[in-house]
Amino acid sequence: MTHLDRIVAAERIERFERRPVEVAGAAAAAVALVIAEKGGKQGIWLCKRPPTMRRHAAQFALPGGRLDPGEDHVAAGLRELDEELGVRLGPDSVLGALDDYPTRSGFVITPIVCWAEEFQEPTPNPAEVAQLFFVTFEELAVAPRFLTIPQSDRPVIQLPIVGSLVHAPTAAVIYQFAEVVLRDRPTRVDEFEQPVFAWK
Repeated sequence: MTHLDRIVAAERIERFERRPVEVAGAAAAAVALVIAEKGGKQGIWLCKRPPTMRRHAAQFALPGGRLDPGEDHVAAGLRELDEELGVRLGPDSVLGALDDYPTRSGFVITPIVCWAEEFQEPTPNPAEVAQLFFVTFEELAVAPRFLTIPQSDRPVIQLPIVGSLVHAPTAAVIYQFAEVVLRDRPTRVDEFEQPVFAWK
């Protein structure tokens, strides 16, 4: 994969007709997909949550969380990025947003795509991050896997990355990022299901 340029990434996101979603009773949340360069390779940060967390324990997640009162998605995504990883980016780092993804656990996630001009070494918050992975663009070139489950007629998406299987909602968001930003393909992911363990 060739080196991704900020202008190219921004143009691809701008061309993409993002779909907002409203779900009655769902909480608004934001996650940050941070394009960074480490050791000469570009990639994004991916977390694994601690097993002690009240919700989504031991699951893979992008830095993010629910919006605080008065926040928009950009402010929430950047705040959560700072709180969870100690990576501080300003609003000028935001290239745009991908499709909203409604979760089975009662959230509507807005993925915010950011560009880190300079590499910042993360300092993960142990209360929210058990492991932190820098997933290179080469690793994101994998083909997703799809499973069928009796509880839903939609396919469950898995991404075989970081030596494990990452499921939706995180897998769906990352897959759309790879399709739209890295491959310039306007792919939708709202038809992809989450595994039952992520429904709570």
